[in-house]
Amino acid sequence: MPDTAQTTSTRDALPPRLLPVLYFGAAHVALATACLVTALDPRTIGGFFYHDRIVAIVHLVTLGWITLSILGALYIVGPMALRMPMPARRLDYGIWALMVLGIGGMVSHFWIGEYVGMAWSAGTAATGLTLMSLRLIGPLRAAPMPWPVKLHVGLACLNVLGAATMGLLLAINKVRPFLPGEGLTNVFAHAHLAAIGWACLMVVGLGYRLLPMVLPAAMPGGWSTALSAVLLETGAVGLFVCLLRGHGGTPIFGAITVAGFGAFGAHVVWMVRHPRPAPARRPRPDYAVRHVAAALVYLLLTCTLGMTLALAPMSDWTLRAALAYGVFALAGFLAQIIVGVQARILPMFAWYQAFAATGFKGPVPPPDEMPSRPLQEWGFLLWLIGVPCLAGGFTFDAFPFLSAGAWVLLAAVVLGAADAARILRHAWRPSPRS
Repeated sequence: MPDTAQTTSTRDALPPRLLPVLYFGAAHVALATACLVTALDPRTIGGFFYHDRIVAIVHLVTLGWITLSILGALYIVGPMALRMPMPARRLDYGIWALMVLGIGGMVSHFWIGEYVGMAWSAGTAATGLTLMSLRLIGPLRAAPMPWPVKLHVGLACLNVLGAATMGLLLAINKVRPFLPGEGLTNVFAHAHLAAIGWACLMVVGLGYRLLPMVLPAAMPGGWSTALSAVLLETGAVGLFVCLLRGHGGTPIFGAITVAGFGAFGAHVVWMVRHPRPAPARRPRPDYAVRHVAAALVYLLLTCTLGMTLALAPMSDWTLRAALAYGVFALAGFLAQIIVGVQARILPMFAWYQAFAATGFKGPVPPPDEMPSRPLQEWGFLLWLIGVPCLAGGFTFDAFPFLSAGAWVLLAAVVLGAADAARILRHAWRPSPRS
């Protein structure tokens, strides 16, 4: 009887098998679509960075790839790394449907310049994000995770509600203008609250638990890990208010934001200096670590460019540099760190599911043998080439480079999806017959 109870408890603590795959599948489709459209028609996407079609592409990356990947990862890392059970209920599948329908509607209506439909679609996506934030309150409060991690995740959930509300107001403003201030600075305010306040705070908070698994390394702890949450939240909200109201405090809050990333970076350095033995079966080189390292380099470039743009007067040069800033932040840092973390958590997720399918008796292939080494190697090389090409193409209106970078990243996304499918097939390993 105790064994049966323990097995039931273990099964209840497992990540749901289907829902994370639905999130990751939709995320891969979104990123592949963004790359394909850019590769096929770079002249339509390039040029001045604020027009309907590039906004559609940006939302495919920010909401489609980054946000859907984060939400899918929560259902895996919640039970596995945060001791926060996340069983999939009808509400959870409803949230996924709202997000996919809302993102698809936003992007398609942006593309054709139909703002009424875009506003309704933005409301659909905002509803999904609101429900997800409310869904996390109970598990987050009950989870025995360190309070600084809870602080990062909780603030990120608050910020995504603010960013979603602002996005909805911007969408309505397209139909019936009512917002004060300049349209471009309002968009910048929304973008920085979403990118820093939501995505970066969530990535940094989860990073304190996940990067030790990726490296592997000792896990940092103590009050100092909360410093990045306080600084990033202060910077994100300060930038949002300053951009929205046209105040000149953006350099100050930009510096606070950079300090927040610096606090996180100091802990990453601490992790690197306190390694833990990697599993003997783990191949070398470790491409999960390489993706994370490349993403952190792009974070440093993003911070440098961001402070430069905050201090420099607006000119043709700064407008071009803003394009590189956006590519480095979204594709170089946020998108690629997700690739690196997925390379570690997907094999662990598949192993847990396969092990549960055997009645927790095994044997099952070890996680480090599930990925394809050639697919990982080529995927990393393609990301290494694609992001600089994309940034250069956007910055200098070099449309052949823009198209080439998009084709290269599309190939990387396809290879990554193929490798994910190879890994996840183990999660559907049939249970042995009794």
